[in-house]
Amino acid sequence: MQGAFNIFLLVMAIFAVVVFVALYFVNAGYGKFYNKSWGPTLDNHLGWFIMEAPVFVAMLALWWLSDRRSDYVRLVFLLLFETHYFHRSFIFPLQLRGHNRMPWAIVGMGALFNTLNAFMQGGWIFFISPADMYPVEWLRSLPFIAGTVVFAMGMFINIQSDTIIRNLRQPGDTAHYLPKGGLFRYVASANYLGEFMEWAGFALLTWSWAGAVFALWTFANLAPRAARTHDLYATEFPEEFDPQKVKRIIPFIY
Repeated sequence: MQGAFNIFLLVMAIFAVVVFVALYFVNAGYGKFYNKSWGPTLDNHLGWFIMEAPVFVAMLALWWLSDRRSDYVRLVFLLLFETHYFHRSFIFPLQLRGHNRMPWAIVGMGALFNTLNAFMQGGWIFFISPADMYPVEWLRSLPFIAGTVVFAMGMFINIQSDTIIRNLRQPGDTAHYLPKGGLFRYVASANYLGEFMEWAGFALLTWSWAGAVFALWTFANLAPRAARTHDLYATEFPEEFDPQKVKRIIPFIY
């Protein structure tokens, strides 16, 4: 099983690199880059729920089916993971303003990846990792403490940034506005920075290749979109947006 899981991780990592390159040439057609060429659509509230909920459910199922489900440290991992996806599946969609359209193709691909990710993270935590890898003392280890701090900071930045974006428009308004405040002072896509930080932190606190591959996927999926957003803001708001000062997704770097 370990060998098959390692191959699975390798394949996922290779696909992440392919996606990273491809998304610099093709816009994922949702949100500000919505494009009718992506085919049939559905309401974005429902779309986000269908896309995100599978990983929440699948992770719970893997935990329940494992003989390690009462392991204290692994329960902490589960709680952190599910906290993010509870918000993303059940709270975030309800907070969206307006009823934009979202392509079924994007929703389907997102749901598929999220399910595969549940098998990556849940598979490692509850089945593949050595049974004695995470003793209670792990909660006092440097990787766990540092990773949890990064994860918590990332979730705060992600939620704060989504709130800033959501409040840019009044009901019925369809104009584009430049988000300001929070980490938007330093990056065009502070919400994406927050999400990347979450999963980089999760990789650190679990000290796992499964977590590292997910962090890689997160960056591969979001960095090209952040670059497109950066270019869009530079074009739409030439007097307000300084593309040299405000980076794409990593403050002061990229």
